[in-house]
Amino acid sequence: MQEALAILQKYWKHDTFRSPQDEIINSVLDGKDTFGLMPTGGGKSICFQVPALMKDGICLVISPLVALMKDQVQRLQDLGIKAIALTGGIQSDEMIVLLDNCEFGNYKFLYLSPERLQSDWILERIKNLPINLIAIDEAHCVSQWGHDFRPAYLKIANLKTHFPKVPFLALTASATKTVLDDIIQQLGLENPAVFTKSFARKNIAYMVFEVEDKLYRLEQILKKNQQPSIIYVRNRKSCSDTASQLQSLGFKATFYHGGLSIKEKEKNMNLWMNEEVQIMVSTNAFGMGIDKSNVKTVIHIHLPESMESYYQEAGRAGRDNEKAFAVLLTSKSDKIQAQSQFINVLPDKTILTQIYIKLCTYFRIAYGEGINEQFSFNLNHFCQKYGFPTLKTFNAIQFLDRQGILSLSQEYSEKITMQFIIESKEVIRYMSLNPHEESIILSLLRTYPGIYESQTAINLPLMVKKSNCEETLILATFEKLQRMEIIDYHKKTNDATIIFNEVREDERTINRVSKYLENQNKQKIAQFESVLHYTNDKKNCKSKLILEYFGEKTENDCGICSYCITKKRKPSDNSPIAEKILALLKIQDLNSREIQKLTKISEDDIIFALQNLLENNKIAIKSNNKYSLK
Repeated sequence: MQEALAILQKYWKHDTFRSPQDEIINSVLDGKDTFGLMPTGGGKSICFQVPALMKDGICLVISPLVALMKDQVQRLQDLGIKAIALTGGIQSDEMIVLLDNCEFGNYKFLYLSPERLQSDWILERIKNLPINLIAIDEAHCVSQWGHDFRPAYLKIANLKTHFPKVPFLALTASATKTVLDDIIQQLGLENPAVFTKSFARKNIAYMVFEVEDKLYRLEQILKKNQQPSIIYVRNRKSCSDTASQLQSLGFKATFYHGGLSIKEKEKNMNLWMNEEVQIMVSTNAFGMGIDKSNVKTVIHIHLPESMESYYQEAGRAGRDNEKAFAVLLTSKSDKIQAQSQFINVLPDKTILTQIYIKLCTYFRIAYGEGINEQFSFNLNHFCQKYGFPTLKTFNAIQFLDRQGILSLSQEYSEKITMQFIIESKEVIRYMSLNPHEESIILSLLRTYPGIYESQTAINLPLMVKKSNCEETLILATFEKLQRMEIIDYHKKTNDATIIFNEVREDERTINRVSKYLENQNKQKIAQFESVLHYTNDKKNCKSKLILEYFGEKTENDCGICSYCITKKRKPSDNSPIAEKILALLKIQDLNSREIQKLTKISEDDIIFALQNLLENNKIAIKSNNKYSLK
């Protein structure tokens, strides 16, 4: 392993591997098919990147996550390692050039989505590459019993016939025993060496608190733990709202979701990474590929949709092995809200068919046409036009994306189009009178010669490069030219791009994948029930519940979760705290915050005493969340 360690030290500046990275690398170097089950933060990418650098040839990495592919390729390039990703939106001629680079340019890594393997010509080109390792990331997508199943992953097994002597390495951060066995079968792994890392995170205290006022409890937690924190919410509006509420309380907070522009994402990310702000409020769009070791607290203020996603998001805390907290705040209304968000919005076959047909109509795609066509897409406008419910529609389109029927990119974008509407001699005259705008206008005319004849799409980053002017100045110039009626200028914002990967065949297309939709819906309901079980169980260690979900047995409680802390304390219902509460409730009904302020006792102790009084039937809680004597 000396050569492997030398590569690890050279590129990643680590002196040792984490278990089971070294065992996986050895297995791959021995030419064996290998399976690695490594929970979030375990360093999965190292397991294929190190052995690939030790061998001649190129490593083929199959991953469904475009953002993660781009991130890993950028990191490798920053290290001076040649890597390419074939992501959506790349035109065929550009893809040919990239594959030529792989074949003749001494590249070490080729990243692509499983859907790319469905293109015969791409598969033919890959067969000519000197592949030294095939790594399948997010391998749970292979299994119909895993979350985010993608049928395109089933095609990966076909690579065995083309590369019979090349080892396969399947990697995932979350898989039950059933899913693990299914992955091995579906990928056709031959007598694979299986390495699993325990799901136990002994430094993370898993906390579940039922609270009346989530913002108040957030304030308490964040004041107590002032290190970097992440707060996960369910939607974009909650992101900005929660960040604003925390800012009004004096916290430094920012937010992150898929609807932000790339610049806003990078700006907010850097504020948090550089610890100029303490708190990142985010949807689940944030976190993939984020490597910040000193996150002290991860807080969910809405129920997650599955234990898999909760474990991955909570696991972004405490990667420096210092004690950290994964907190889930719940209230009585959460179950109903979560059911409306996760279960009631699952599309059935009928609405899936309707949405697919209307999508094709929306983009004017004729029957039997549409393959490789790309469109800007605004979900809200589409739903308003056809009267579809937004969340159910989004889930239906996501399902079509996972089946490879279309590709949905949720990158925020601004599409700029324009046309000059005055004669060229008048444009030249205008430039002579406004020389400070000349470089911008000349760049436009030289780059887009047809801009006089028709509306022309403008590439803003290219304009910045060509004119050597700031983006803000270019946009201000466009606005001015529009006001002066020199150009007809349109700027349209979109929160998504859709690429159709197949010709339109309506019911025939949907019939092919409807069985997967039925399985997915059953799976999502079962996953949500597991979240409710984890949240509502008050008789077992929270860490133990998580381990049991992933098929890992343990006899010992963790000693630091919300259940274990409660078990340690056990005050009786006639304790001094309980007596104080009963005395106050003789005077008037109160909520827990009011009781805490009047008694000056910590909220944790108040909540515990209230729970005991409720269990012993001494008090009752009313619909307005106030406690009263029985």
